[in-house]
Amino acid sequence: MGIPYFPGCTLSTKAKNYDRSGRAVAEALGFPLEELPEWQCCGATFPLMLDDSMALIAPTRILYQAQQAGDRVTTLCSICFNVLRRSQALLDRDEEMLDRINWFTEEEYEGDVHVAHFLEILRDDVGWEGGPESLAERVKRPLTGLKVAPYYGCLLLRPFEEIGLDDPEDPHILHDLVRALGAEPVDFPYNVECCGSYLIVKEPDVPKSLAKDIVVSAREHGADVIITACPLCQFNLDYPQRETKMSRAGEQLPVLYFTQLMAVALGLPEETWGFEDHYVDPRPFLARVANSP
Repeated sequence: MGIPYFPGCTLSTKAKNYDRSGRAVAEALGFPLEELPEWQCCGATFPLMLDDSMALIAPTRILYQAQQAGDRVTTLCSICFNVLRRSQALLDRDEEMLDRINWFTEEEYEGDVHVAHFLEILRDDVGWEGGPESLAERVKRPLTGLKVAPYYGCLLLRPFEEIGLDDPEDPHILHDLVRALGAEPVDFPYNVECCGSYLIVKEPDVPKSLAKDIVVSAREHGADVIITACPLCQFNLDYPQRETKMSRAGEQLPVLYFTQLMAVALGLPEETWGFEDHYVDPRPFLARVANSP
């Protein structure tokens, strides 16, 4: 049975490898992602003004489209997830705002669609390990010996009162995923720090400095690769490494989407991995585990 899916703008343009690997993983696990028809941008940022009803129209329309398809919608992009989950939370507690937007759009969103990140589907519907259909039991190429640094960033976890996906200070959902794939999760102190986000456009030196701290910290704590759920985080950590070495040992550190690591571990075809789009090529780092029986 498929799950209604909102890909968002970035996964349809600059992060197609995230979308491609995510769809392939979902298909392999038995719940294909069914893209919402005629979707539009979610707005990319949650409005900071509490009475900004115009900024809530785009995410509400997406939630309405999801309502037509079922009682929940999933997304891979942590930015889209943050916008949609927080919009849903606001509309759930503010009936006046919901009525105002429905009047403007001439659509009747009822306010009860559950916005679930794909990681949430994996955790709650599939399970990490224990059962015959759990993720650990589906792994065909255990990533034994690979040390993976889970990087959460900001928007996947905060604000906790509206997101509620995991502990924002001590998260473990990506750690549990890494263990289920047979790899070793690496803790490092920058795993929930901001990467600089959209400052890469206006003040690129700021994200570059932040990215250096994150990448160096992950490498110094023994990581072979970093994984993330955010396309902007992936870019901000990966792109600067094309120019400079960011580790104590003078080595670059690949930054993958968690779905790409899953695609390798599940034994999916290499064309679903999407490694060719990275600035730091992950293939040399994963060659041993990818080619093992």
